[in-house]
Amino acid sequence: MNNMKLIALLPDLASFILIVEEGSFTAAAKKLEVTPSALSKMVTRLEASLSVKLFERTTRTLIITRAGQQVYDQAVIMVNAAKQAVELSVSDHTEISGALTVAAPEAFLNSVLQPFVVPFLKQYPDIQLKLRVADGEIDLIRDNIDIAFKLTDKPDENLVLKEIGSTNLVLCASPDYIQQRGMPSHPNQLVEHDCLYLAENDRDHIWDFFKDDEFHSVSVSGRYAVNHSQMRLTGVKNALGIGIFHDFVIADAIKNGEVVPVLANWTIKSNYHGGVAMQYAQTKYMPARLRAFIDYVSDALAEKLE
Repeated sequence: MNNMKLIALLPDLASFILIVEEGSFTAAAKKLEVTPSALSKMVTRLEASLSVKLFERTTRTLIITRAGQQVYDQAVIMVNAAKQAVELSVSDHTEISGALTVAAPEAFLNSVLQPFVVPFLKQYPDIQLKLRVADGEIDLIRDNIDIAFKLTDKPDENLVLKEIGSTNLVLCASPDYIQQRGMPSHPNQLVEHDCLYLAENDRDHIWDFFKDDEFHSVSVSGRYAVNHSQMRLTGVKNALGIGIFHDFVIADAIKNGEVVPVLANWTIKSNYHGGVAMQYAQTKYMPARLRAFIDYVSDALAEKLE
């Protein structure tokens, strides 16, 4: 029997189970709010579909046949499995539990998201959280990701967008480096300096600068390139050159005097500038765990990313 025919039989099998358990058509019909004759026709239809006789019927008694007992035993398993599937589906959208996979760029994950992980998991003890570093392009469906954080002004139009803030790019260098090599006063002077960049994409060594009506695109170079923000920051702190960072990565180092801003009166753009957003697949029924995460992170990060 193919799946479509089997699915069509499920309502009849469920009614058949109730007849067996109630012991009569009348009692079962009352629970189902149908007439006994309607149930009788249903049993006749089910017997024809299965090519077996399910009951021996007399005027006073209803006796299940041997074949009917076998059908009953298997039908109970099937209907219970269907119930469990429905219950799981319902709980997925009402109970805040289950696995949640979140992807984010390394710098954002380490500097911004990481401090909120433990409090979130303590508030929702039935959620299993999986964090994945994703600095390159990702496919949420292919990579089995529930939600992704993106730092870009070009979000994926095929996904739901939840904006949570913005971020700026900052150039900085250590006081020792500035003392040794001098402070650049114009973007074009960067070609005379050692610069640390991501080396993740072909254009990462091209830094674009804007101020009023001016625009300058500078091809920088240096002895050290690394696509890990903390390693790049360590290099900058140790006077290896001028580095480019998101403001949330470099804020503490600037505050502590470990590095100083460079060309602070210019706006810098690269592949990684723009808004900070969460993106997830469009769904009519959002799992409760995903909604809980979105709400929690939106509230937690709103002030931090102002």
